[in-house]
Amino acid sequence: MSTLLARRRGLVAVVSLALLTGGCANGDDRPQSMLAPEGPIARQLDVLWDFTFAIAAVFFFLVLGLVLWVAIRYRRRSDDDNPKQIHGNMAMEIGWTAAPALLLAGLGVFTVINLVDLDRIPKGPDVLTVEVIGHQWWWEYQYPKAGIVTANELHIPAEKKIDLRVTATDVIHSFWPPKLAAKIDAVPGRINHMVIEADADDVGKTFVGQCMEYCGLSHANMRLKVVVHDDASFADWQRNQARKAVLPAPGAPGATGAELFRAKGCGGCHTVKGYTAGQVGPDLTHFMDRKVFAGAIFPNELDALRTWLRDPPKAKPMNPDKGLGMPNLGLTEAEINDLIAFLHTLK
Repeated sequence: MSTLLARRRGLVAVVSLALLTGGCANGDDRPQSMLAPEGPIARQLDVLWDFTFAIAAVFFFLVLGLVLWVAIRYRRRSDDDNPKQIHGNMAMEIGWTAAPALLLAGLGVFTVINLVDLDRIPKGPDVLTVEVIGHQWWWEYQYPKAGIVTANELHIPAEKKIDLRVTATDVIHSFWPPKLAAKIDAVPGRINHMVIEADADDVGKTFVGQCMEYCGLSHANMRLKVVVHDDASFADWQRNQARKAVLPAPGAPGATGAELFRAKGCGGCHTVKGYTAGQVGPDLTHFMDRKVFAGAIFPNELDALRTWLRDPPKAKPMNPDKGLGMPNLGLTEAEINDLIAFLHTLK
């Protein structure tokens, strides 16, 4: 029995150590860690977190130490009589009540100051406004001034405040790019504001995030990416995204797929600017400019596209019979090849 007990204790120790070291990991090996902030907004939140955590850690070990000391120092011994009964100490009771109250009040003041600052909507010509719209199960991004609509990948310039106006079309979602900001709910019929900002040395980086509010069957597959540009490359990206699709000429590669895109009803759900005007699924006008698709869970590569078009609900759990997600269109391999050839022209 003692050997079995020792093994169990060893297993508990190993598991606890693994969890502890896993929680301490940071950087690129933990792309969704809040403890590796990028940009001034995330660092402001990190300072508040570090300050609160340090105080909590001090009191945790203080209380734990006192409990252990009392348990050992005043443990019952075989020859002990009942201990002397004490019916209260007014000074001590006031002290251990007032001290935590003052400490919590101080933390509350710092928290409110930060919240007020983070909730302030930035103004000025350098502020970029982006409308973020949550759908089951993907993110839509609209750039009102530039007339751009895209999906899954949020593109931003470095060293500029980005005013995100977050809402949803169906159920409550939660937008969360952990290395750039905290999370914020996307609520149908309501616009919530979030400010994000990336540093100059973040140019070329892609930050990942996801929906943090359970929103149905494929909630775990509702991810997002934030791509950071310098001013020049962001201006180029905006110009390209604002253009209409360049459609294949009759007889050119992709022309058959373009006709199939309408015939199979794809155009009823997806917009291809200048060709179709669907409003249900992601805008595909510049589909091949994106690195990911289907809620940012698949790389935009040939094999992934084939897998997706063969049976979308199998590749990503969805409810097409309830109008949620893309149905299985029953495409042949030849039709899949034609549609992919058309998609490859959308750039």
